[in-house]
Amino acid sequence: CIYESLLVRAAIDARARHISKLKVEFVGSANPRLQAKMRLAPNQWQTYSQFLYRTSTILDCTNTAFITPVFDDSMTITGYIPVLPQYCSVIEYKGEPWLKYQFGNGRVSAVEMRKVAMMTKFQYRNDFFGESNSALNETMNLIHIENQGIEEAIKNGSTFRFMARLTNFSKVSDLKKERDDFVEANMATGHGGLLLFKNTYDDIRQINNTAYTVDAAQREAIEANVNDYFGVNRDVLQNKAGSDALDAFFNGCVEPFSIQFSEAMTAAIFTEKEQQFGTKIMATANRLQYLSTKEKLNVSSQMADRGVMNRDEIREIWNLPPLPNGQGQAYTIRGEYYLMNEDGTFTREGVDEDGSEK
Repeated sequence: CIYESLLVRAAIDARARHISKLKVEFVGSANPRLQAKMRLAPNQWQTYSQFLYRTSTILDCTNTAFITPVFDDSMTITGYIPVLPQYCSVIEYKGEPWLKYQFGNGRVSAVEMRKVAMMTKFQYRNDFFGESNSALNETMNLIHIENQGIEEAIKNGSTFRFMARLTNFSKVSDLKKERDDFVEANMATGHGGLLLFKNTYDDIRQINNTAYTVDAAQREAIEANVNDYFGVNRDVLQNKAGSDALDAFFNGCVEPFSIQFSEAMTAAIFTEKEQQFGTKIMATANRLQYLSTKEKLNVSSQMADRGVMNRDEIREIWNLPPLPNGQGQAYTIRGEYYLMNEDGTFTREGVDEDGSEK
């Protein structure tokens, strides 16, 4: 499994961590009972952060993610949860496609495809499922060989290796006795790799085994392959990315996920008629939160001074809660701003032409 690789897991985790910050919202009033349950959490076992994190992880590991409904005893849908089946197939039952999936414990389930939110990556040959991650096989092999080389280098560096030719002995029994005596006297475990040769052998040479380890450039190339495949970079992995890099990461990674997730969940939860009347589910993010502190301060002051954003919207940029009793819904406008009238004159905002406060 590609998830067992340190480099791959770090890349998948970076994507999932940022995606887990998306805010899931419902628009419209259709299916109010289910909406009431899912506004708080997608199911009884997960928060939305956990839900989005696991969905993203499954999608990256398998290139196909199934988000299936959760039913109560009366077979009423009470939520949705991502599943990781061992085997999946699409079957037809009564003229309707169903998703049949089997888990590692042997349990088999099936549900109508129209009730399942299916997300895919690298979808090419199959009408429903994404391709495998076989394109990473060569890189995974290089990672495995690199790890083996490092392990062997450590082993070689912590052992002594030598050989000896013992003179004046020609009998095998004498060599064996001498070797055993040496091991017993010098090896704490009573075992050793001492080789003694009869004097009938000549030109005996030691073979030096040197473990191969990749250099920095090769290591960087391997990391680049993994990062390019998952659309991340070292700054994102190490939480060093600035506002421009994070904005690019949002455009290339988080936003495509949020769009596909929103569309798939909307189609699974609401009927076509309900969707026509504007009911949908949306996974959104305040992109201004990706700005640096200096840039946030600039945006906050400029937008607030011009009355473009209210106090609660400004507070959201800083991950602060709304003010109580609706106080944050007020807009503030700096007094020195003026409106230009059609006749070319200027009127101060919030002040009548005679100078009195409105």
